[in-house]
Amino acid sequence: MNPSARTARVVLPAVAAALLLAGCAQSGGAAERSSSTAESGPPAPAPTVTGRTPAGTLIVADFGADTVSFVDPARGRFDSVRVGTAPYGLVVGEDGRAWVATAEGVAVVDTAARERLALVPYETETGRATTGEYRGGGMGIALSPDGRQAYVGVNVPGGNGALEIVDTERLEVTESVPVGRRPFDVDVSRDGTEVYATNHDSFDITVVPTRSPSDTRRIEVAPYGTEGGLGSWLKPHYAAVRASDGRLLLPFEGERLAVVDPESGRVDVERMTANTHQHGAALAPDGSLLVVGTGPIDLDEDEGPSLTVRRPDGSERVHPLEGPHEDVAVSADGRTAYVTGGFTRDGYWDGITVIDLGSGDTRRLAAGERPLGIAVL
Repeated sequence: MNPSARTARVVLPAVAAALLLAGCAQSGGAAERSSSTAESGPPAPAPTVTGRTPAGTLIVADFGADTVSFVDPARGRFDSVRVGTAPYGLVVGEDGRAWVATAEGVAVVDTAARERLALVPYETETGRATTGEYRGGGMGIALSPDGRQAYVGVNVPGGNGALEIVDTERLEVTESVPVGRRPFDVDVSRDGTEVYATNHDSFDITVVPTRSPSDTRRIEVAPYGTEGGLGSWLKPHYAAVRASDGRLLLPFEGERLAVVDPESGRVDVERMTANTHQHGAALAPDGSLLVVGTGPIDLDEDEGPSLTVRRPDGSERVHPLEGPHEDVAVSADGRTAYVTGGFTRDGYWDGITVIDLGSGDTRRLAAGERPLGIAVL
């Protein structure tokens, strides 16, 4: 799409919205695209797992339920644990505990034994715990490199959010820091000295120094501008911290990659090729950036759902997907991507798409109800 035309349509027309929310057909594009799809045949029977959870298991946050699901990457879900209302993001520490951002608080899960250990309530007032895209409570979540703090972005409906800092040993919130509106994602610098809240509805990132959390600074990230305000679709969603230099990578619309220097606040923009509305982002072991495309804004000019693999040299391969997805995780060997079908808007489905990043083959796995956040154990 012509960038100026994209900018002019910052508010989604009603007809296009209805089609997007129902899921959109895919079409080819100018980028290098993988189109191979493996025939899965009849679904495999649900696996039975007793005892400790095997390495390589997927854990996903079931936004449409109050559970996290444990998923065998070959055969599908085999167990679930009740964690709290509408779980969104999750992160797993080296000790095997998962930290799950729910509408009620941060749930702590022993992933080996598959049981909830605690629920740490928020200090921020978010109202009654509810469900749905705009519900209050935790969204993005991350751990400090030493695992001693969990950082969770807390959405406050109708206002600015907060970054709450959880002591992972005492299991309590030690500080609450004001950030922007709807902190979709939270990331931590490589050395643990800064936390970054990506604030969807205020077009910005809040940088929070871990030694002096009140000394925050704001970086606007709006490569299309801020016209349209809360009604705009052209806002930041998820970020990834590039290992080589600590810069933040924020994809927009499969057209522009905002590269943010958190020290200077400078935002450089690089070209992307998928031409689709984008959400989840993750880094592969080789430094490639994986970005989830949820589908078109403009049905006449945009492409369908996809997963972009952007190599460190800037070249891209775009894997088409069937229907909207939300977030992505990568296997330890970097060969396989797991993309959740939950999606924060309507049009979601209850499963995970597994993508062989070498061949481009895809297959679907059953998972929990509307899975969003995902990690590989």
